[in-house]
Amino acid sequence: MKRVSEAARALGYAGLLPQFAALLAVFKGGPWAWTGLALAYAYAALIFSFLGGVWWGIGIARPESPRWIFLAGVMPSLIALAGWFPWMLGWTWPGPELIALGVCIALSPLVDLAVGLKPNGWLALRRNLSIGLGGLSVLIGLMAERASGI
Repeated sequence: MKRVSEAARALGYAGLLPQFAALLAVFKGGPWAWTGLALAYAYAALIFSFLGGVWWGIGIARPESPRWIFLAGVMPSLIALAGWFPWMLGWTWPGPELIALGVCIALSPLVDLAVGLKPNGWLALRRNLSIGLGGLSVLIGLMAERASGI
């Protein structure tokens, strides 16, 4: 692929809509706030895990990829699972975990850059989407304490 298609660009930006919906639910408060928090974490975790799958696929498809690409491929799922663990135990959740996940997502284009994934327009799109999703996740994480007092 030499250039990012318009369909990929449009669907990529549409992928921010679930996190915007979660933000609105958390901001509004009330009975939907906790659902918004859970949605925000689940969606961020799914997207981060998807990115790990992309990196794993790059490692398989391009033998010249750095050897660490497979570690980069599995870490997003492990990070997301570790962030979910406190909730499973009934501890306070998901504020700090959502913030950490958001920061990881915002920094994720650095992996693309390090492996040389640079179709025309790709890094700009990844930067925008990652800062968008990561930033929304951090913002929701910061609002989590207020929202979890439902």
